[in-house]
Amino acid sequence: MCKLFINADPELWGSSTRSLRIDGMVTSIRLENSFWTILEEIASRDEMNIPQMVTRLYHESIDAGHDLGNFTSFLRVCAMRYLSLQKNGDIPMNAHTPINSLNADTILKNEAQRKLNYHAKH
Repeated sequence: MCKLFINADPELWGSSTRSLRIDGMVTSIRLENSFWTILEEIASRDEMNIPQMVTRLYHESIDAGHDLGNFTSFLRVCAMRYLSLQKNGDIPMNAHTPINSLNADTILKNEAQRKLNYHAKH
């Protein structure tokens, strides 16, 4: 098992910093390259670039009342949720299907049901 991770391309866990502007303020975000790759795929599905998507996530998070004390962690979780939702069939693997065309309420309901089923079995 470990060989799959240990012998992977080290570039995956190498990190890079990107500077972007949110509401006129320049901010820098440092993430592992693997996360940047996933976030780029998410953004491209809705015909956005990384700065546009990150700005949208930031504003929508604020509007939802979230504490964004660790926005970098939030972005990592977004990337992992994307992969998890793809694995579970809630987000199509076809990267040409826009995320904004999906029914978020249905996906969240399906996810909650899976969680209940998992806890009922364990």
